[in-house]
Amino acid sequence: MPTLSIDGSTITLVDLESVARTGRPVRLADVSIERMRAARVVVERFAASPEAIYGVNTGFGVFARERIGLEGLRDVQRNLVRSHASGVMEPLPADIVRATMLLLTASLARGHSGARPIVAERLLDLLNAGITPVVPSRGSVGASGDLAPLAHIALVLLGEGTALVRDRAVPAADALRDAGLAPVTLEAKEGLSLINGTHLMAAIGGLLHADLRRLVDASIAAAALAIDACRASAQPLDERLHRARGQQGQAEVARRLRADLDGSGIGPAHREGDPRVQDPYCLRAAPQVMGAACDLIAWSHAMTARELGAVTDNPLVFSAPGAGSDDAAGAPTAADAIVSGGNFHGMPIAMALDVIPMALAALAGIAERRVYWVLAGHDPVNPVHPSLSPHPGMESGYMIAQYAAAACCNEIQTCCVAATAANIPTSAGVEDFNSFGPAAGFKAMRALELATQVIAIELLVMAEALEYQRPLRSGAGVERTYERVRSLVTRLDADRPPAPDIARLAAAIRAGHFGAPG
Repeated sequence: MPTLSIDGSTITLVDLESVARTGRPVRLADVSIERMRAARVVVERFAASPEAIYGVNTGFGVFARERIGLEGLRDVQRNLVRSHASGVMEPLPADIVRATMLLLTASLARGHSGARPIVAERLLDLLNAGITPVVPSRGSVGASGDLAPLAHIALVLLGEGTALVRDRAVPAADALRDAGLAPVTLEAKEGLSLINGTHLMAAIGGLLHADLRRLVDASIAAAALAIDACRASAQPLDERLHRARGQQGQAEVARRLRADLDGSGIGPAHREGDPRVQDPYCLRAAPQVMGAACDLIAWSHAMTARELGAVTDNPLVFSAPGAGSDDAAGAPTAADAIVSGGNFHGMPIAMALDVIPMALAALAGIAERRVYWVLAGHDPVNPVHPSLSPHPGMESGYMIAQYAAAACCNEIQTCCVAATAANIPTSAGVEDFNSFGPAAGFKAMRALELATQVIAIELLVMAEALEYQRPLRSGAGVERTYERVRSLVTRLDADRPPAPDIARLAAAIRAGHFGAPG
């Protein structure tokens, strides 16, 4: 796997996932080193000047009016990291911590944070050595950045706190020593630069969208399978209908459903003499419902992608051209600036995270309705047994699989309450409107896992229902989905626990085994 060069450009979802989940090696590009050096010159000039600059020669938050002398700059940065490492509850998953570290490094490398290159390089050293800080999951309110989680990461750079090495928790000092790494002594502004960004929220969003792509693919594949398994009409997929509506997601879902069903012999076989006029919404309006969910996910993805290329700490450093080669001594030049603002505020990414459960509620909810419809067994045209029982009355078939899907859908609905809609001020009222983006992210993560189970259940049930349509064949795309299911789950010829089959299909969804061809 080629080494990822951190050069200031936006981190892609592929890059993020490869570093976070597969251990792809990372290096700091020369252009980033020069950019960081230039910004560092500006910080050191301002630190020595009589002007009070927030985070450089002052205290933090409610203590912003307290001026810090040159002799105390190292101590105040170290104390900042120590005091802010106040997280609680279970640790974050290792992939989220690694993704956070990568995004933090990429932000520092853009040269507006004022940290020395060694700080970014040491973060990459940890990633490359497989040293993952243990970060409690709760504690960030998503404004002034993800302070507590990022402080737990920064603590390991200091040789303090706890880290995972080969899945074993060890003191950070031991992890650094065994890897041949020295702790970092923080200089002016560097502690603040490490903890004052939206990198946890962005990491959650980035990894979520990598997984969402696979879930959306699986949900569309399952819906196409359901249309023929339920002997539904393909007429509602007519391109003219969706062109008349003008909604992009709706048209794209309809196109993909048509492609999967293309060449099916099941629909034409029951068309003549079919007494039904229209199918239920879960089949007839699948493009409209699922397309709207896809549009919402696309909006969230666009917001997240921008955050993966952002600089989100405070204040930001803007250096004059060629500043990296100048002597740091002396007063700041007219072209140098340290600008205080609010880029640390998480609301843009928080709202992008908050809408994900809404989209997943639609995808999972309409899938559960299709499962219910086919298991009810009251469609006179479809020869399926009630509950797809091999021997109705003697065996229950997949009756309770629908219960499990319903339970998951209900829990997804509870995840739809917006974390960003309520507020609690912090820092003695100075930080008076927070985003609570991490809470939005945790809800989205939960909703994604629940929706994955629902789509797995739909794949399980609809593959079984397709057996009742034989010897007729569906379209090539649907048959491909059917074969993928059957490679993991055999036909139901007698009652057995569905849970292991559902778990195998859920794992296959996560792995992208139901992705669109090509």
